[in-house]
Amino acid sequence: MTRFVLQRARHGVFSILGIVVLVFLLSRLTGSPARLYLPEDASDQVVAQFNAQHGFDKPVFVQLLTFLRGTLRGDFGDSLLYGQPALHVVLTRYPATLMLAVVAMLIATTLGVLIGARAAARKESLADKVSRVISLGALSIPDFWVGIMGIALFAVYLGVLPTSGSAGPAYWVLPVATLVLRPTGILAQVVRTSMVDALAADYIRVAKSKGVAQHSIVFKHALRNAAIPIIAVAGVLMAGIVNGALVVETVFGWPGVGNLMVTAIHGRDFAVIQAVVLVTGIAIIILNFGIDLAYSWLNPQIRLGK
Repeated sequence: MTRFVLQRARHGVFSILGIVVLVFLLSRLTGSPARLYLPEDASDQVVAQFNAQHGFDKPVFVQLLTFLRGTLRGDFGDSLLYGQPALHVVLTRYPATLMLAVVAMLIATTLGVLIGARAAARKESLADKVSRVISLGALSIPDFWVGIMGIALFAVYLGVLPTSGSAGPAYWVLPVATLVLRPTGILAQVVRTSMVDALAADYIRVAKSKGVAQHSIVFKHALRNAAIPIIAVAGVLMAGIVNGALVVETVFGWPGVGNLMVTAIHGRDFAVIQAVVLVTGIAIIILNFGIDLAYSWLNPQIRLGK
């Protein structure tokens, strides 16, 4: 088990390093942000002073080494847009994104498991066929289209929900519903497939012959043995929800890290861009690490490399 943990940790460190270097280099390809923050008639001397003040006049390799040294100390530099340490700016926005993602994932997991398990228990019935059609439709619709249509219908046409912000419970409905739809459809399909195989196993037939209740057979016996692919997919979907929040937060004006990222890209705020990507990358790697531990605990063959 210790070897398994160390191996996953090593992979995580190399992944984070690769993410940091790639984002740093790609952000620099957009050029110096001097022209965005200085007057249009600023002289070359003023531009040179701006670049020197923020370290943009140095070779890219030197800038990268400076950034890596600062990262090890938790110093990502100061935000050009907000005039504050970039890490502080990002961390103040992250709670809103995490709350949105966690609420959406809890709802999606609950609905996906219930729909998929019920469909598997009633294989090839009308309810099973309807649930499959609905789940396939849900996982096929892009998030941004759902968000825009939700605003058009419930905010503009009916006027029952707000279009943007996070001032109260009503502001959560459209963003959460937009994020929930796709993962619910995916989980329902995965759960159904896994449960169909589990319900066909010999121990299920034994349980039925002993008179065990159908609800107990489905949710206590079969679901646990079908849990490994479900947990693996749920972990990937959670990471996808965090990434998808970038689009959803932009559509709904949600004050989270996704909205911050878009603003930072438009403003060439390199420090904030790098801090957002690094913190998000670390969060996703830790999440995947936790998922690895969870299904290695469920199936010892995974951690033993068999």
